[in-house]
Amino acid sequence: MHAKKLALMIREMALDKKAEEPLVLDVAKLSNIGRYFLLTHGNSDRQVRAIAENIIDKMKEAGVPVWHVEGLEEGRWVLLDYGSVIAHIFHRATREFYALERLWGEAKRL
Repeated sequence: MHAKKLALMIREMALDKKAEEPLVLDVAKLSNIGRYFLLTHGNSDRQVRAIAENIIDKMKEAGVPVWHVEGLEEGRWVLLDYGSVIAHIFHRATREFYALERLWGEAKRL
């Protein structure tokens, strides 16, 4: 599956669980760890986990298993690695603290 399409699918899956302020960044020219980053957040640990679990489940149904998962139990910052797309699902305060939008400020926004 094309990376851009995958990133946009993951964004929609996050929105299914009321993810807030989802942002897809094209980081291909800035990093070799992925082509696209999804940045979004929830307002509680439970919501962060629900967003991540929904993405994992729906991607698996679509035949795209996650390569690596970090932070799911804590629900503060969950990282889902799909190779060319890396989803970062934050708790609101954690997203504000790390401000990855600024760190990757040169990336094109989709």
